[in-house]
Amino acid sequence: MDKHAPASEMKKELDNLLSKLNAMEIIAKDDFQKSSVKVQRALVEGQIHSINEFEHLKKAIDLLTMELFKIQNKIKN
Repeated sequence: MDKHAPASEMKKELDNLLSKLNAMEIIAKDDFQKSSVKVQRALVEGQIHSINEFEHLKKAIDLLTMELFKIQNKIKN
């Protein structure tokens, strides 16, 4: 089983997909194709947002863990 790519790499790939979707929207010939591109763009943007939110959660957990260790050290002393 492969490991997940780092967040920065995933965001870069998703940004590349957004660029491709923009190009696809420009050359779209009918409303169906344009609508399909809009749906795909929404999914990619949602994925980028999820990655960003996950990074924020990781930072929050790290800060909380640090505070818990500080409190634990104060209680011991």
